[in-house]
Amino acid sequence: MAEIVVLGAGLNGLAAAMLLANDGHRVTVVERDAALPSGGPGDLWERWERRGVSQFRQLHYLLPRWRQVMERELPAVIEQLESVGAARVNHVEALPAELNGGPRETDTRFETVTARRPVLEAALTAVAERMPGLRIRRGLAVTGLTAGPQSIGGVPHVAGVLTDEGTAIRADLVIDATGRRSAVIGMLDALGCRRPLEEREASGFVYYTRHFRSATGALPASQATPLQHFESVSLLAAPCDGDTWGVAFITAAQDKPLRALREARAWEAALALYPTLAPWGAGEPLTGIQVIAGIEDRYRRFVVDGTPVVTGLLAVGDAWACTNPSLGRGASIGLLHACGLRDLLREVGPDQAGKLASRFDEVTETTVAPLYRMTLAFDRHRLAEIAGEITGEPYETSDPAWAMTKAMYTAAYRDPDVLRAYASIAALLATPEDVLAEPGMAGKVLAAAEGAHRYATPGPSRAGLLAAIGDGRPGSEDRR
Repeated sequence: MAEIVVLGAGLNGLAAAMLLANDGHRVTVVERDAALPSGGPGDLWERWERRGVSQFRQLHYLLPRWRQVMERELPAVIEQLESVGAARVNHVEALPAELNGGPRETDTRFETVTARRPVLEAALTAVAERMPGLRIRRGLAVTGLTAGPQSIGGVPHVAGVLTDEGTAIRADLVIDATGRRSAVIGMLDALGCRRPLEEREASGFVYYTRHFRSATGALPASQATPLQHFESVSLLAAPCDGDTWGVAFITAAQDKPLRALREARAWEAALALYPTLAPWGAGEPLTGIQVIAGIEDRYRRFVVDGTPVVTGLLAVGDAWACTNPSLGRGASIGLLHACGLRDLLREVGPDQAGKLASRFDEVTETTVAPLYRMTLAFDRHRLAEIAGEITGEPYETSDPAWAMTKAMYTAAYRDPDVLRAYASIAALLATPEDVLAEPGMAGKVLAAAEGAHRYATPGPSRAGLLAAIGDGRPGSEDRR
């Protein structure tokens, strides 16, 4: 059994730490942000500051795949979440019968358990702190890596971490789970490591989010899928914990007129234009408009030309690759990545440092890299589509996968079988290839989508949206 240091006490870092501790490893989680406050969900939401997590107050929605894996691997986490009021929801069952065709026995696969980010992290922390062999050290920043004897071929080896207390923590293996803001690459530079392969670009999206509490104790009824697309904008609405929920507008970063959504009045006026989403604005606001921008799509590969750039350190989740979070896939991909690492360590120990690094690269490329690529492709197409709607030049592409993606989204609101196929992809329970391989499914998608509007749920034109967030006079939206 190994001494393992996990950098970062976010969702993926805690999940990885618990999976490894369950296997008998001695695990220390190092987190630079201070300890969480005492109290219930309301206290966590109001008082817990996580400066290292820019999206801490943004809307989080955990996919059914995350719930499915957690119930199998760490069921105590699901129990803890539900004990503090996390919502167990099934967005397929919750839809009106005219959309879902009535409940089916197999619809239980679409269940998930979700909450606001502070509540999620607190629940994972509560379970982690009860686990033998697992220690969480908060308020401790990692400033560098310590070097051990180089691996075969002169590859630098990480033997632990340095902290801002001036101390070193020895480790047989260091796991970077510090998320999309990971500073570990600079630490590898200082160690003399070769640079990993990196793909990096601005995701191009901006989020304008607001959280609410029910005035009656009841949550809004679902009339459509959580993520809905419209002309030049997408919206995400989902329950959280207790009687709370959140709504987010997702726009293109280049869309200057929609920056008016920073203002509550404009945000409220815009939401009222979308019939399937307007009821989600009827609660008591818990926040103003929370904005996050400057998000990057980034992917790193730590094996270059067949040789690891470093041994003794592996990156999981967003520290490895991250994309636009509107599809809600980050936690699920990170959990699958952590499970892959746990499974690999049962076969290859940290004492086989070079082999472990190479094999983890293989695991990453076969299990989670395809999910990253699938998400990135969607982001690029959707951003290009929005850009065309802003300029009035419709987006055209020769990629048949995007045409099928669009057809499936529209057809999901017209055929209950396609709805479940679409929901399986959105939930990360299946890939588009899996779904379209089902006999007759491609034909059903195309038949149901024929003649339909390209956006499945009702909403305003771009001109109508801009007029609503202006002062009501033509062109006023352009003066903001």
